[in-house]
Amino acid sequence: MVATPIAATSRYIPPGITHYYWVPSIANYQSPTRAELNAGTDLTGEISAVSGFATSSDQQDTPDLGSRFVGKIPGRITADDSSVTMYASSNSADARTLMPRDAAGFIAIFPEGDIPGQKMDIFAVKVTSVPKSRDVENPASMTFQYAITRVPAENVTIP
Repeated sequence: MVATPIAATSRYIPPGITHYYWVPSIANYQSPTRAELNAGTDLTGEISAVSGFATSSDQQDTPDLGSRFVGKIPGRITADDSSVTMYASSNSADARTLMPRDAAGFIAIFPEGDIPGQKMDIFAVKVTSVPKSRDVENPASMTFQYAITRVPAENVTIP
């Protein structure tokens, strides 16, 4: 007998589907309320690029004298350096006022959209810097760089 195949997915591309919110306060980020998410700001329409917002786990060798084989165990979990690049406004009325350097809050990522019952990821963050692009040919932008301050809440059910 052969193994049961995995169910086919409904594939998509992120533009027009994925949403990013800046949420200044969540009491329990492992289980946010709808009111807390609604109090946030949807950044999606001003984002030109995103980097990071992923976790990985180190692997630790576990050698022993009973074998030449060296096994491994999961080690520490880390988060990638993370940033969101957003467009700048010609009158300074943009995300700089929402997320200045040292602002603490949460980035809520809705990969398949803000649809109750589906999954989202929440990253507790602190803005470390907001460098501005000095490119003379492309739209003005800023890259919000974040330190991820706690273990991310991954695959949380959207309320």
